[in-house]
Parts: sequence; C-alpha cells; structure tokens
Amino acid sequence: MRNIRLHIAQPLSVGAELALPAQAGEHAVRVLRLVAGDPITLFNGDGGDYAATILVVGKREVTVSIAEKLALSNESPLPLTLAQGVARGDKMDLIVQKATELGVVRIVPLLTERSEVKLDAARSEKRLAHWRAVAASACEQSGRARLPEISAAVPLSKWLDDLTADGALRLALLPEAVRSSRELRFTNAGGLLVVGPEGGLGERDISALKVANFEGLRLGPRILRTETAGLAALAALQAIHGDG
Repeated sequence: MRNIRLHIAQPLSVGAELALPAQAGEHAVRVLRLVAGDPITLFNGDGGDYAATILVVGKREVTVSIAEKLALSNESPLPLTLAQGVARGDKMDLIVQKATELGVVRIVPLLTERSEVKLDAARSEKRLAHWRAVAASACEQSGRARLPEISAAVPLSKWLDDLTADGALRLALLPEAVRSSRELRFTNAGGLLVVGPEGGLGERDISALKVANFEGLRLGPRILRTETAGLAALAALQAIHGDG
C-alpha cells in the first residue's frame, strides 16, 4: 500500500484528533480519494512522521486520529545552503523542488547583477509562499520530515553583509574555477553554495564573493544552465561528502 504523506503546519501529538486544514483535506479526499478508515501519514517539520487514520470525511472537513510518532533519520549529515540567483518562470520551482529532495537545509533566492527577475514587496511575499509550498510538497514525496528554510529574495550584497563566520565552507559555481568537489573538506558547519541566474554571476558579484571568502567550484568542462548547475553540484556534494 502506498504511503500517503501530508505536511500540516500545526502542532501534532499522539492521541490527538484533529481536522485537516481545508486545502490538505480537499487534497486527501478529492485528489487522493481517501475515505474513512484509510491510513495517512502527517508531518509538521519537527523531524518525525505521525501515523494517523482518517476518522470522518465530512462535507466541510476531514478528521483524523494520530496513533504514533515515527522518528526519521534520513536528513543528510552535510548541511548545505543553496544560494540561488532567482531564475525565470518555472525554473525556480524546479530548483526548489529538487534541492529539497537533495537534502538542503536552506534555500536563499538571490538578486544578482544579471538577475532578470524583478520582485517588488508584494510579489516577493507571494513567491516566497509559493516556494515554501513547493518545498513542502517535495518533502511529502521524498520522505523528508524537516522542511528547508526558505528566505525572501535578497540582494547578493545584503546577504553577504549578513553572513556570520560559522565555519561553513563558502563556494560559488564558476566556469573558470579549477577546484573540484572531490578536493573539498567540510566541517560540521557544512557549506554555502552560490549559483548565478540565467546570465551567470557578473564581475561585481564575483568580486563581492571573493571579498567574502567564497572560492570557485568547477563541475566539469561544460557550461550548465542555472536550473541544472546547482542541482548537479548538490548531487555531487551529497554523493561524495554527505549521503554517499
């Protein structure tokens, strides 16, 4: 039997009976076709899964009963932050989705020198809510019980100014870089990975990154699209230094 997992942004506890949020309840009944008596797994980002059973499917709400909390241990031992130049259209959704599946702990959408996406305050807030929903859905599918932290889009210079010296390895994907992923040495603080948007990182971006002690990382002899580059780097880093 398939394991249906739903993210619920509210406290969960063993023995509790609760009504699913309207959107989650509608998805469970109308999309997944669940009925009373069916098992379902809930998670809220606290690191565990909650085994539950659907009690009642009503016209306006779906009620479940939580029977057990299951501890999970599928988070990567390598904490990685993806600082991604905001990409156009659905590319950013793909990046958020796959980066979540690849185990990142944080995603920072960056506005860089060559960014083509312009976000005012209202649009930025709307995109942030959307990206968080994409990440939650990716956690449902991939089995993760911890959601990556996703911040609002921020200029690269502001993000660099706010960084603290926590020991994380600072990396930027650059075509001209010579250092490969196999040569890296991480501490428990993990790493920060910067990826440019469609036009790549500009000269001012690269200068600012160098001042902030970021070093270039090379993936290979070919230039990858922005929606490929960061994901390929994350997969390599996880295979060599993390999940692998």
